[in-house]
Amino acid sequence: MSQNTGENKMGIVPVNKLLISMSLPMMISMLVQALYNIVDSIFVSRIAETAVRAVSLSFPLQSLMIAIASGSAVGVNALLSRSLGEKNYEKVNKVAGNGIFMAILCYLLFVLIGLFAVRPFMYSQTGVESVRNYGVSYLTICCVCSVGMFTQMIFERLLQSTGKTFYTMITQGTGAVINIILDPIFIFGYFGVPRMEAAGAAVATVLGQMVAAGLAMFFHFKKNEEVRFHLSHLKPDLRIIGQVYAVGAPSIIMQAIGSVMTYGMNLILEAYGVAQTAFGLYFKLQSFVFMPVFGLNNGMVPIVAYNYGAGNRKRVIDTMKYAIAYAVGIMLTGLVIIELIPGQLLGLFQAPPELLEVGIPALRIICISFVFAGFCIVTGSVFQALGNGVYSMIVSIARQLVVLLPVAYLLSLTGNVVNIWWAFPIAEIMSVAMTVFFLLRINKKVISHIGEQVQS
Repeated sequence: MSQNTGENKMGIVPVNKLLISMSLPMMISMLVQALYNIVDSIFVSRIAETAVRAVSLSFPLQSLMIAIASGSAVGVNALLSRSLGEKNYEKVNKVAGNGIFMAILCYLLFVLIGLFAVRPFMYSQTGVESVRNYGVSYLTICCVCSVGMFTQMIFERLLQSTGKTFYTMITQGTGAVINIILDPIFIFGYFGVPRMEAAGAAVATVLGQMVAAGLAMFFHFKKNEEVRFHLSHLKPDLRIIGQVYAVGAPSIIMQAIGSVMTYGMNLILEAYGVAQTAFGLYFKLQSFVFMPVFGLNNGMVPIVAYNYGAGNRKRVIDTMKYAIAYAVGIMLTGLVIIELIPGQLLGLFQAPPELLEVGIPALRIICISFVFAGFCIVTGSVFQALGNGVYSMIVSIARQLVVLLPVAYLLSLTGNVVNIWWAFPIAEIMSVAMTVFFLLRINKKVISHIGEQVQS
């Protein structure tokens, strides 16, 4: 039986309506994810400040795991959407099968990391024994039991690539709700469950991911008629894998660079003790602002990739304009909220006076960078969707490794932790300048030529 060859909605529905309909479910599900990340830390903060610090110090390795999972899935998403636009259904199925094969390999890698690398990783960041113990137990579970996360990520991208983002909202929302419900049960030991403290937060997280993965697989096989791969499509195809990672590798590197930056900042802040906790809580809170923008990106990328493949330049440009406008609006809203009530936000985590003293100026200074970040995030994703993810990678390396970490280190030499936070807005200003340069370049070399082959 032949696959559906009718026009996909990404080529015909008005752009603004399409972007909202595809992005809104993702933005909602991302908001729910941000909520459960914050709820995790709120419950953990009831144990001790050192437990929250341990979860914060776990973030770079968790972020690396997410980087590899989501970066691989982004490559699959972009290539699959482009293949749909070209009506190449055999390639669509090969891309899906190879994406699942790579997800399995990535999971096995993190099983090994969880078993052998977690302890030295935690010990390198802190000498506080309780922080080390909480961190090792929490992070080992997150890595060794990450099969749900890798499975969920790839099957959700298969749904997103065909515009079925409503189902991914259900999968992510369900996983998040389960996590939130299980958190207090496993952390504090309710209903006969042993009290597991920080490790309980990890157990709740991986169980939520496994349920979400099961749902994503169910929706894919029941609803995703445009992608019908078989076991034979799981056979590794080096050409397909190369094309996936031509887009996905820069995304992985960009997010991995974020892990390196966070790890480096933790080392710089170690001398200030509670500043590590403040920095970790900032990341929890900022996720409530950034996650909707990432959801917007997830809805935008397949639209841009599809219309790039279909040769429709106007729809590519219109999608970019709307996405940038919405992203900047979201970031400005987040900036205003954090500037107005930083103390109340930190109070959610039982912040003691010494944490508030460090954390309030940290939030207010770092969030200045929000003014620029929305534009940079969306534009970077456009680069990836158009097959030029290396531009995003260059900007990310320059921002976080060339500017942010060295500036933060130099400012730390003043002996005043408040000065360190200014490294973030300084780095973001540089990021804007580079992003504009690359946008002008890709407009001249790629965007302005979209559709010429189709029209000729």
